[in-house]
Parts: sequence; C-alpha cells; structure tokens
Amino acid sequence: MQVVSNNLNTFRILYIIKGVLSLLAALFFVGYLAFLNIFINESTTMPEANVNVIMSFLNIALGIGFVLCLVIGILTLMAAKYIGETRNYTFVLVIAIINCLSGILGIILGVFTIIEINKPHIKMLFDQNK
Repeated sequence: MQVVSNNLNTFRILYIIKGVLSLLAALFFVGYLAFLNIFINESTTMPEANVNVIMSFLNIALGIGFVLCLVIGILTLMAAKYIGETRNYTFVLVIAIINCLSGILGIILGVFTIIEINKPHIKMLFDQNK
C-alpha cells in the first residue's frame, strides 16, 4: 500500500495558532471595554445623557466583538483537533469557510485548507475515521 503525504499536520498547527490569536483578539475587546469605562466616565465634558448613550452603544459593540472572537477561536481550536484526528470533514470545511471571513491570515488558511481537504486521498482519510 502506498503512503500518500499530506499537509494536515501543518494545517493543524496553523489552526492552533489562528485559534490562539482569535482568543487574544477577544482579550483586546475586554481591555478596550475596561479602558473606555474607566477613562471616558472620568474625563468627559459632554452631557451625561450623551455619554450614557455612547457608552451603551460601545459596550454592546465591544461585547459582540468579544463573543465573536471567543466563538471563532474555540471553533478554530476544535477544527485543529479534528484535522489532527482526520474526522468531522464537514465541520472542518465550514470552519475553513468561516476563517476566510477573518482577515488575511484566515483567508490564506481557509483557502489552502479547502484545497487540501478536497483532495480525494484526504477525503478518504476523513471517511475512514468517521
């Protein structure tokens, strides 16, 4: 039986790096939210009503950014695990597509992952480990 080489281990490592970077991006949102809540309330010359509206909007927007980065980071780490185990082909494909929406690293990683896991011998590896 012929052993066919693949790049799945490399993709697994890159997905771990991308997942960790996404989790660190989530921490950026938390830090920025803390910075705003501490410094904006102390050093503003705007009326109180305007400050409350702006802070409410920013709190919601930063909260959504935090949750999105957290979810994408966790899902990317799960995809890394599944790539290493060569199982859950559909999940890995969907996460590769989602990663294409998240900046240049995500685009490159997602496109090359889609190309790699659509190769027939890689699909067979995923089918064997269902």
